[in-house]
Amino acid sequence: MAQFAVIGLGSFGATVASELSNLHHDVIGIDSTKKNVENIADQITHAVIADATDEHVLKELNIQNCDAVVVAIGEDLEASILCVLNLKNMGIEKILVKAKSQSHHMILSHLGIDTIIHPEEDMGIRVAQSLSYPMVRRYMALNDNRYIVKVEIAEKLAGAQYQSLLENASESDFKCLLLQRGSHVIYDIVPGTILQPHDILVIEGHIDVLKRLSTRFL
Repeated sequence: MAQFAVIGLGSFGATVASELSNLHHDVIGIDSTKKNVENIADQITHAVIADATDEHVLKELNIQNCDAVVVAIGEDLEASILCVLNLKNMGIEKILVKAKSQSHHMILSHLGIDTIIHPEEDMGIRVAQSLSYPMVRRYMALNDNRYIVKVEIAEKLAGAQYQSLLENASESDFKCLLLQRGSHVIYDIVPGTILQPHDILVIEGHIDVLKRLSTRFL
């Protein structure tokens, strides 16, 4: 169990804080708006009405003892930057910040923030991907070029051989990690395995290879 602080308890910040709490971590949530704090008070370890642009306030709340801090102040650019400066001055190393714009992103980069989050942009990308590749249930980026995707086998592919869907793709550019069939998980998939409707394949590979393979699952 780790300890996290989430500063800014709007929609995004509250979601992060409550999910961390659901994962059994200690979470302190901070916001200057009373209503935002009250809305989440019974879901996390501590919820505090405070001004995160005041370094003394942050020190009194022992934010420096947290494993990581999420700054989710999206609308007030000045408040976000002042808060980040306070956290950096306190020696906090792991800081994740929500950015509202590219200029906000650029300033945060210059301040040495490695993890900058664009929730609306990221969600837009996910929606577009889901429309373009409806068979892909979930995906996770490993870097700019490699992804892990979770693909569901459609009804019309029932009876197809596992190997026939993946043939002619270089094994160095992709790897099938597992086949899930109901509650049963198969890690060593033999080439002649016959696929069934609603089987799920979890595949890791280069984005270009995954795009080519995706057309076979339509």
